Amino acid sequence: MADDDIIKWDERYTVDIPILDDQHKTFIKMTNELYEGCLRGGDGARQYLLEAVQQAAEYAKTHFVTEEQILEKIQYPNLTDHKKEHEAFIRQVLYQVKEFEEGHVLIPHTYAKYLKEWLLTHIAISDKQYSLYIKSLKRQNILESLI
Repeated sequence: MADDDIIKWDERYTVDIPILDDQHKTFIKMTNELYEGCLRGGDGARQYLLEAVQQAAEYAKTHFVTEEQILEKIQYPNLTDHKKEHEAFIRQVLYQVKEFEEGHVLIPHTYAKYLKEWLLTHIAISDKQYSLYIKSLKRQNILESLI
Protein backbone atom coordinates (compact mmCIF):
# COMPACT_ATOMS: atom_id res chain seq x y z
CA MET A 1 0.00 0.00 0.00
CA ALA A 2 1.47 3.32 -1.09
CA ASP A 3 1.32 6.50 0.98
CA ASP A 4 -0.63 8.29 -1.77
CA ASP A 5 -3.37 5.64 -2.03
CA ILE A 6 -6.83 7.12 -2.19
CA ILE A 7 -8.23 4.26 -0.07
CA LYS A 8 -6.59 2.32 2.70
CA TRP A 9 -8.03 -0.96 3.95
CA ASP A 10 -9.03 -0.86 7.58
CA GLU A 11 -10.23 -3.82 9.63
CA ARG A 12 -13.43 -1.92 10.43
CA TYR A 13 -14.47 -2.72 6.85
CA THR A 14 -14.25 -6.47 7.36
CA VAL A 15 -17.48 -8.41 6.89
CA ASP A 16 -15.95 -11.57 8.39
CA ILE A 17 -16.40 -13.59 5.21
CA PRO A 18 -12.87 -14.17 3.89
CA ILE A 19 -13.75 -14.40 0.19
CA LEU A 20 -15.75 -11.17 0.33
CA ASP A 21 -13.13 -9.35 2.40
CA ASP A 22 -10.48 -10.43 -0.12
CA GLN A 23 -12.64 -9.19 -2.99
CA HIS A 24 -13.22 -5.87 -1.22
CA LYS A 25 -9.45 -5.52 -0.77
CA THR A 26 -8.93 -6.23 -4.48
CA PHE A 27 -11.53 -3.63 -5.41
CA ILE A 28 -9.75 -1.11 -3.17
CA LYS A 29 -6.44 -2.00 -4.83
CA MET A 30 -8.00 -1.46 -8.27
CA THR A 31 -9.37 1.93 -7.20
CA ASN A 32 -5.92 2.92 -5.93
CA GLU A 33 -4.33 1.83 -9.22
CA LEU A 34 -6.91 3.84 -11.15
CA TYR A 35 -6.16 6.88 -9.02
CA GLU A 36 -2.41 6.39 -9.50
CA GLY A 37 -2.97 6.18 -13.25
CA CYS A 38 -4.89 9.45 -13.08
CA LEU A 39 -1.92 11.12 -11.46
CA ARG A 40 0.41 9.95 -14.25
CA GLY A 41 -1.53 11.57 -17.07
CA GLY A 42 0.15 11.61 -20.47
CA ASP A 43 -0.93 10.38 -23.89
CA GLY A 44 -1.90 6.92 -22.74
CA ALA A 45 -4.07 8.22 -19.90
CA ARG A 46 -7.34 8.03 -21.85
CA GLN A 47 -6.83 4.41 -22.89
CA TYR A 48 -5.53 3.47 -19.45
CA LEU A 49 -8.53 5.09 -17.80
CA LEU A 50 -11.00 3.36 -20.11
CA GLU A 51 -9.42 -0.05 -19.50
CA ALA A 52 -9.24 0.52 -15.75
CA VAL A 53 -12.89 1.56 -15.54
CA GLN A 54 -14.01 -1.43 -17.63
CA GLN A 55 -11.89 -3.77 -15.50
CA ALA A 56 -13.41 -2.31 -12.31
CA ALA A 57 -16.92 -2.79 -13.71
CA GLU A 58 -16.24 -6.42 -14.61
CA TYR A 59 -14.67 -7.12 -11.25
CA ALA A 60 -17.61 -5.48 -9.49
CA LYS A 61 -20.03 -7.74 -11.38
CA THR A 62 -18.05 -10.82 -10.33
CA HIS A 63 -17.92 -9.66 -6.72
CA PHE A 64 -21.62 -8.83 -6.65
CA VAL A 65 -22.55 -12.28 -7.98
CA THR A 66 -20.42 -13.95 -5.30
CA GLU A 67 -21.82 -11.76 -2.56
CA GLU A 68 -25.42 -12.18 -3.69
CA GLN A 69 -25.08 -15.97 -3.89
CA ILE A 70 -23.85 -16.06 -0.30
CA LEU A 71 -26.64 -13.75 0.85
CA GLU A 72 -29.23 -15.83 -0.97
CA LYS A 73 -27.91 -18.99 0.65
CA ILE A 74 -28.21 -17.50 4.15
CA GLN A 75 -31.64 -16.06 3.33
CA TYR A 76 -30.57 -12.49 4.02
CA PRO A 77 -33.81 -10.51 4.47
CA ASN A 78 -32.51 -7.32 2.77
CA LEU A 79 -31.14 -9.08 -0.31
CA THR A 80 -33.52 -7.34 -2.72
CA ASP A 81 -32.43 -3.87 -1.59
CA HIS A 82 -28.79 -4.94 -1.58
CA LYS A 83 -29.09 -6.17 -5.17
CA LYS A 84 -30.65 -2.84 -6.16
CA GLU A 85 -27.61 -1.00 -4.82
CA HIS A 86 -25.35 -3.25 -6.87
CA GLU A 87 -27.46 -2.79 -10.00
CA ALA A 88 -27.48 1.00 -9.61
CA PHE A 89 -23.70 1.04 -9.24
CA ILE A 90 -23.17 -1.11 -12.35
CA ARG A 91 -25.61 1.05 -14.35
CA GLN A 92 -23.73 4.19 -13.29
CA VAL A 93 -20.32 2.75 -14.16
CA LEU A 94 -21.50 1.41 -17.54
CA TYR A 95 -23.11 4.77 -18.31
CA GLN A 96 -19.84 6.53 -17.54
CA VAL A 97 -17.90 4.07 -19.71
CA LYS A 98 -20.34 4.66 -22.60
CA GLU A 99 -20.08 8.43 -22.19
CA PHE A 100 -16.29 8.23 -22.11
CA GLU A 101 -16.17 5.99 -25.20
CA GLU A 102 -18.36 8.51 -27.05
CA GLY A 103 -15.86 11.26 -26.33
CA HIS A 104 -17.41 12.90 -23.31
CA VAL A 105 -14.99 14.07 -20.67
CA LEU A 106 -14.54 11.86 -17.66
CA ILE A 107 -12.45 13.56 -15.02
CA PRO A 108 -10.24 10.77 -13.67
CA HIS A 109 -9.79 12.18 -10.17
CA THR A 110 -13.53 12.70 -9.82
CA TYR A 111 -14.22 9.17 -11.00
CA ALA A 112 -11.65 7.64 -8.63
CA LYS A 113 -13.17 9.61 -5.76
CA TYR A 114 -16.64 8.42 -6.79
CA LEU A 115 -15.43 4.81 -6.63
CA LYS A 116 -13.85 5.45 -3.25
CA GLU A 117 -16.96 7.01 -1.77
CA TRP A 118 -19.32 4.39 -3.17
CA LEU A 119 -17.13 1.48 -2.15
CA LEU A 120 -16.44 2.63 1.40
CA THR A 121 -20.04 3.67 2.00
CA HIS A 122 -21.36 0.39 0.59
CA ILE A 123 -18.99 -1.72 2.68
CA ALA A 124 -19.35 0.35 5.87
CA ILE A 125 -23.14 0.51 5.75
CA SER A 126 -24.80 -2.04 3.47
CA ASP A 127 -22.28 -4.84 3.76
CA LYS A 128 -21.97 -4.33 7.51
CA GLN A 129 -25.72 -4.98 7.76
CA TYR A 130 -25.38 -8.47 6.33
CA SER A 131 -22.26 -9.01 8.44
CA LEU A 132 -24.31 -8.30 11.56
CA TYR A 133 -27.03 -10.63 10.29
CA ILE A 134 -24.46 -13.41 9.80
CA LYS A 135 -23.06 -12.83 13.30
CA SER A 136 -26.58 -13.14 14.66
CA LEU A 137 -27.06 -16.44 12.82
CA LYS A 138 -23.76 -17.71 14.21
CA ARG A 139 -24.79 -16.81 17.75
CA GLN A 140 -28.01 -18.75 17.24
CA ASN A 141 -26.12 -21.72 15.71
CA ILE A 142 -28.24 -21.37 12.58
CA LEU A 143 -25.58 -20.51 10.03
CA GLU A 144 -24.08 -23.99 9.65
CA SER A 145 -27.42 -25.40 8.54
CA LEU A 146 -27.71 -22.76 5.80
CA ILE A 147 -24.23 -23.03 4.29
